[in-house]
Amino acid sequence: MVDIVTFNKNLKNGHIENCYLFCGSDEFLIKENIKTLIGKVIKPDFIDLNYVKFDGSSLEDFNTVINACETLPFMSDKKVVLVYRASFMVEGDYKNKLSGEFKNIHSYLKNVPEHCVLIFYCLFKSKRDKPGKRIYSLDKDICVVKADKIRGYQLENKVQEFFHSRGKDIKKVDLRVFCNLMDGNNLSIIENEVEKLCCYTYGRDIKREDMQKMFLSNNEEDIFDVVNAISNKNLKEAVHLLNELIYGGIKINYILTMIERQFNILFKIKLLLEGGKQKVEIMKTLNIRSEYGYNIMVQQSKKFTLKQLKRSIQLCLNTERNMKSLSIDERTELELLIINTIA
Repeated sequence: MVDIVTFNKNLKNGHIENCYLFCGSDEFLIKENIKTLIGKVIKPDFIDLNYVKFDGSSLEDFNTVINACETLPFMSDKKVVLVYRASFMVEGDYKNKLSGEFKNIHSYLKNVPEHCVLIFYCLFKSKRDKPGKRIYSLDKDICVVKADKIRGYQLENKVQEFFHSRGKDIKKVDLRVFCNLMDGNNLSIIENEVEKLCCYTYGRDIKREDMQKMFLSNNEEDIFDVVNAISNKNLKEAVHLLNELIYGGIKINYILTMIERQFNILFKIKLLLEGGKQKVEIMKTLNIRSEYGYNIMVQQSKKFTLKQLKRSIQLCLNTERNMKSLSIDERTELELLIINTIA
């Protein structure tokens, strides 16, 4: 099993396997790397002729995938067959009709034709899920890529690519500040924020003040207010502030990510304070740059017990899982989160 970094190194060195399985909780990250892989295998002019994809969640017969793999490429050395959202690769999804055929599917993957690159990807329901027995058994015969969240310099390099693709340069120091403000590490959300920042600074260079104005004042302080209303058990105010954020065009997934992030920070602050740590040390440990923001969070943390904060974080994770796995109204789910957190 390889990680995203190793996978990309192998691609740069021209090492391409006949069969891949990508697994992880960030679909955007998986899709981006599959797109890069396809670009290495097929020339752009021949992609329409040599690229076939299937929806794994509705696929009823694996023979259609086999037939696509066995068919020779047209005017190209290779073809790509993609089976996306292949939940049958993970044990426990008994609703999928192909789940019972796993052994036969596994057997075929050992003999994928040389002219074909067969790619699967399956999504974990939450960040805490790990590869199971099926994925580990596949790892012996095909290339399994675990698409974990990228962090540190890897994240900074990826975010810098987002800026460069939009014709924007950003200083390394400012890039690091931006990545810190984007804590949560969801690439689809981060790219949306890059787009907003590039539009905001159209025709000029990006300044640190722009980031603070857009992402600290507008978003983080609004989340401060929502969490503050929750800590005061003011349900009406919390729901009102939530609706204001939604009406303001902030995506529900982003709001949830920020609320979860806020509770995580409050938990860590309270833990460090109870451990006798001082202000300067806490700010350095948690990479909090704003003294004003730190003071607000200290006051908020005092309104919760550690047990309440742990419960709030778990409720956020449960809400995130429900949004990904159920056909529900996301706004209602977020309102239920606030109600349950206050209860």
